[in-house]
Amino acid sequence: MIQQLTNEALELLKKLIETQSFSSEEDQTAMHIENWFKNYKIDYKRTKNNVWATNKFFDKSKPTLLLNSHHDTVKPNSAYTKDPFKAIVEDGKLYGLGSNDAGGCLVSLIATFTYFYNQKNLKYNLVIVASAEEESSGPNGLNSMLAVIPKVDVAIVGEPTLMNLAVAEKGLVVFDAVVEGTPSHAAHPNDNNAIYNSIEILKWFKDFKFKKGSEALGDVKLTVTQINAGSQHNVVPADVKLVIDVRVNDAYTNSEIAEILQKEAPCTSMTPRSLRLNSSSIPVNHDLVKAGIAMGRSTYGSPTLSDQAALSCPSLKLGPGDSTRSHSADEFIYINEIEEGIKIYIELLNRVIV
Repeated sequence: MIQQLTNEALELLKKLIETQSFSSEEDQTAMHIENWFKNYKIDYKRTKNNVWATNKFFDKSKPTLLLNSHHDTVKPNSAYTKDPFKAIVEDGKLYGLGSNDAGGCLVSLIATFTYFYNQKNLKYNLVIVASAEEESSGPNGLNSMLAVIPKVDVAIVGEPTLMNLAVAEKGLVVFDAVVEGTPSHAAHPNDNNAIYNSIEILKWFKDFKFKKGSEALGDVKLTVTQINAGSQHNVVPADVKLVIDVRVNDAYTNSEIAEILQKEAPCTSMTPRSLRLNSSSIPVNHDLVKAGIAMGRSTYGSPTLSDQAALSCPSLKLGPGDSTRSHSADEFIYINEIEEGIKIYIELLNRVIV
């Protein structure tokens, strides 16, 4: 059965690649996923572009394990040399937009869920969500499903990790900052030029360090990523606008990060766009992690954001593929990574839920 599921998972992934599914435009890929569930006679539901199901013998008295990955993609970049919407197999690689991030993970988790769907007496309930709008952190993605699906006690989030165990993930806060000055004509003296004022402030951001590090995730990483000021050559602008990207470790909440920067940063204002994308983690003594380690999988902390940020329960990021290929030109996943991924997912769950 595993080989059949693997073959059909690869065919599903090819269909997903060849169907445009930018964030909030996933209606057609959702139909492909629905067809899988129909073919395996799995009772599923669709909420907007999220497709989800629970195992056949769901028991409310048992804890629930969520299997989740997404079927939306970013837009292809201009450096592609292959058609991003054509599933091309060459030298053991399956090329195409979304193949690595996160189609390979999604079809592997769907195959794994299908493997366990009809089994009785599992220690955990299973719920799978093929979610939308992950790449945009949109309002109609996994975050919108938590009030729809059964309460989740622990989760496996499918993102490319080379099938190693990402036991923690950094959160994200994006700030809009303003540096003020005095607007004037460029021909006149001005000791309060907002652009010049920003020099010391940029240096402050460059040198600033948060005090608390993390064993799994290292230090909080603060990066100024955008700067904008001025409209014409002969006018000194009233202000300089900065955008600051902060990747938050599990030693801080996003609210604490905002409080620190709003108090200490030498800007006129520091306004967070959102505080909901918090860091995520799972205890290293959780049965899922212990089982993975016993199988020879290594553990690490992930610097990249995923749908884990929507979850308040312990969550493990785990999936076939390599994160460094995500959003790259000529994105691909090795076919044997998917084959291995399905086997590892199934063995991991056999050790924990059977």
